[in-house]
Amino acid sequence: MTVTVGEPREAIGPEGADGPGDPGGPELWRMLQRAQARITRALEAELLLGHDLALASYDVLTRLAESPDRRLRMNDLAERVLLSRSGLTRLVDRLQRDGLVEREACPDDARGLFAVLTDDGAVRLAEATPTYLRGVRAHLLGSLGADELRRCAAVLAELAGPPPGEG
Repeated sequence: MTVTVGEPREAIGPEGADGPGDPGGPELWRMLQRAQARITRALEAELLLGHDLALASYDVLTRLAESPDRRLRMNDLAERVLLSRSGLTRLVDRLQRDGLVEREACPDDARGLFAVLTDDGAVRLAEATPTYLRGVRAHLLGSLGADELRRCAAVLAELAGPPPGEG
């Protein structure tokens, strides 16, 4: 479908949309973006205030902690945390300066690097996790009933597809 400037919003909704106020098409997408941004900002603020840890850093530490030997190749880690390789490199640089992550060479690939969770990184993650879980409950789970959570999980699983490395 081609959309022209000035075309009424209802004209760009999905087939059968009821028009203004119908949560289809672009409006649904914007609602999803607003919800994600609101929840992300709240979690980020709580983690920074309580643990001087950005949400992206928390995500990296979590992914490493969940991995065998607390390590992942940088390319695999970038895919799992949804960052570009250059964005992850800058983030891992900061985490390495803070002593939370180390880099190690891949024995089977001279150009490859592993990001490895340090003991200090594991401690910081353990300290921050209760704050993170409280935030998820407060800003997402607490807003929805059990049936809504099940439906939401099913829809998001369908939209997201399998996690990186599993599909």
